[in-house]
Parts: sequence; C-alpha cells; structure tokens
Amino acid sequence: MDDTPLWLLFSLLAFLLLCSAFFSSSETGMMAINRYRLKHMQNTHRGARRVAKLLKRPDRLIGVILIGNNLANNFAAIVAAAIAIKLYGQGSEFYAGIVLTIVMLIFAEVTPKTIAALHPERVAFPASLVLQPLLFLFKGAVYAVSYVSNSLVRLFGVDPHKGMDDALSKDELRTVVDASGHHISGDHQGMLLSILELEDVTVDDIMVPRNEIVGLNLEDDIKKLTDDMVNSSFTRLPVYEGDVNNVVGILHIRKVSRLLRGGADAITKEAIKRFAFEPYFVPENTPLHTQLVNFRTVKRRCALVVDEYGEVQGLVTLEDILEEIVGDFTTNEADEAEEDVTIDKDGSFIIDCSATIRDINKATGWDLPTDGPKTLNGLALELLESIPEGNVGFDIGKYRFETISLDEKRLIKVRGLQINMDQLPLLES
Repeated sequence: MDDTPLWLLFSLLAFLLLCSAFFSSSETGMMAINRYRLKHMQNTHRGARRVAKLLKRPDRLIGVILIGNNLANNFAAIVAAAIAIKLYGQGSEFYAGIVLTIVMLIFAEVTPKTIAALHPERVAFPASLVLQPLLFLFKGAVYAVSYVSNSLVRLFGVDPHKGMDDALSKDELRTVVDASGHHISGDHQGMLLSILELEDVTVDDIMVPRNEIVGLNLEDDIKKLTDDMVNSSFTRLPVYEGDVNNVVGILHIRKVSRLLRGGADAITKEAIKRFAFEPYFVPENTPLHTQLVNFRTVKRRCALVVDEYGEVQGLVTLEDILEEIVGDFTTNEADEAEEDVTIDKDGSFIIDCSATIRDINKATGWDLPTDGPKTLNGLALELLESIPEGNVGFDIGKYRFETISLDEKRLIKVRGLQINMDQLPLLES
C-alpha cells in the first residue's frame, strides 16, 4: 500500500468502520427484536417477513454477521497500520492498533449496538435487505462455520436446530399484561388478568354458600310458595323438599310468570315440579375456566355445587363467573345490599365475616391466605380453634382483627387493619 494515496486509505478505513458498525448493530437488532410483535407484523410488513425468515436459522444468521464483522475489523486493522506507517514510519503500527481499538469500540460497537437495542425494528428491517444476499454470497463459509459450531454446541447437550420456545406461561402472560398497562385501559387490563386467574379459582370460591341459597321448599304451604316466587329477586330458584340436598329442580322466573297467569288454582306443588327443569350438579373444586366451558356445552346457566359425598355445598351461575372477569354488572337487590367490606373513619375496615377471602383481598388490597378456608369466619375460627364467648382480637399474618359482633355459631363482623411489622416489639427469647 506504499503507493496508495492517504485520502483513499482514510476513505477505505471509514468504509470498513461503517461496515463493522453495520454488522454490530445488525446482530443486536436481530436478537433484540420482539418476537411477538414480529409475528404480528409479518402479515403487513415485508421487512418483518425477511427478518422472521433469517431468524428461523439463528446459527446461520449469526455466522454471516460475524464473518462480515471479522472481515471488516481485520481489514480495518491492516489499513490503519498502513496509514500509521505512511505517516510515522515503521514501529507505529502498535499505536495505530490502540487508537483503532478505541475508535472501533466507540463508533463500531457500543454506539451502534446501543441504538439497535433501543430501536431493533428500525435496524433489523433494513439490515435484512443486506444480510439476505450476503448469506447467499458467503453460503459456503457460513455453512462450514455453522457445521463446526453446531458440532461443538452438541457437545454441551444443546440441539442447535431446535427453535426457541416462544410460548408464554400463564405467569409470563400476566407479567406482559401488567407491563402493557399504558397501552390498554385499566378495565381491559383487569379483564385480561381475571381471565388468566380463572384457572386458579374454583366454583366453591365464588358460589353462593348453602346457607344463603334462596329457593322453594315444597314442604311449605302454597301461600308461602307463591309469596316466595312473587317476591324473589333471583331469576332461578332451586326447588327442594325439606332440605336443599333433596332438590327436585330449578325454577326459572319465566316459568313463574306462566304459573301466576294461570291464577291461584294453577299454582300447585305438582305444577311447580313440572315447570322446574332438571338440576345440574358440578363437583366442588372445579376450575372456573372448566365450568365456563361446561355451561356452554350443556346449555345451562345455573349449577348446584356438591362435595365428594354428594352434599350440596352451594350454587353457582354463569353470571357469577362472568362477574369474575368483567366485575359486578347486575343491579338486583342482592347486589344493592350492604357491602361486605367498608372503610371506617380511622382507616380500618369493617368486614362481614361471611365474605370470602378473595373478595376481601380485592376490596382491601390485602393478601390474606386463600389456600384454606374460603371465608373470613372460617379462617378466623381455624386460627382461634374455638368460637370465642366474647369479643377478642387476633392477628392473621400482618393483619390485625377485633371482633365487633358474634353469636354462638360464628363471627359476624370484625374490624381489620394492616399492621406495620417493623414497628412490632421483638419477642424476648
């Protein structure tokens, strides 16, 4: 290169630095691109399709990038040495190497890689226009390098041809939805999170417990049965004989209207039985997502929840499951009743002990344990191991409760608040 003019050497060096920066940014952009966004864009963007095709064989993609990068870097070192010798004579190559290393580190590595990491699509899509023909041009060298590197990879028990598993777990999906809060509304985000939680929630978590089931007892007289049907705020009423375990059917409010139109003489116990449709039973611990599918399959909207002994434990409806997803949306009397959790002036919560732990956690933002008893009354009695004779205080983890009212069978209302664990006195050993 003795006869090569300096301006040409500097131009060649600048070109090689640009090539090195291109390959460095291409590598980072290709690897940093969002795979799910890429899949979404493949239908409308040619660049996305090119990148997706290149990423099907990451070993070959990385091979062509590194071959190009190393060629650019090595030729840049040769040209830099030639420039140094021309300017300062023999022995200056060492200093030229130091200067070139600093220049390449800043302008051909850190800066382009940073830009590509922040804007992978802007870099990867146009870069694919160059990388595709280069992959064809250097096919022999790329395949040879890939063969050797894949052989080494197999020594570590890794299959180089096995594609990346892009499937997300439920927890990862939840994280994605949480992280996308600024792109979707709070309501939509809550619905998506609720759908993901359906698998963790069972029918006995949301059912109307047995002692709160409103139905028609055929052992009552006709007048009471008529009053119960007329005054009911529910659309479906279990019909049973003496005990809810002896259920004979479910009566829909539309059938009640037909009964009432027939006059007082038409309302008989046999008529009620005739108009009631066959009860539908589901086992407790059935996940909500499974029960949602079951409701659609059997074309039903109401089911009685039974335990392993066939005892009725509660009642669950399709609306209950939908409310787990979209939140409360009905306006009947049951929904207009007093809230189970209310906040007091001092910041504590007044809680109905028949409320479920899940509802309490939602209303307060707490994390009371949900893997045991379903209601606060059950959780408290499990801790106390007996029904207290008078008002007592107790702690459940970092939450402190004081009973407000109780009877001989259960706790009725409590006051609860979260305590600061750091401020609690240490127990002396």
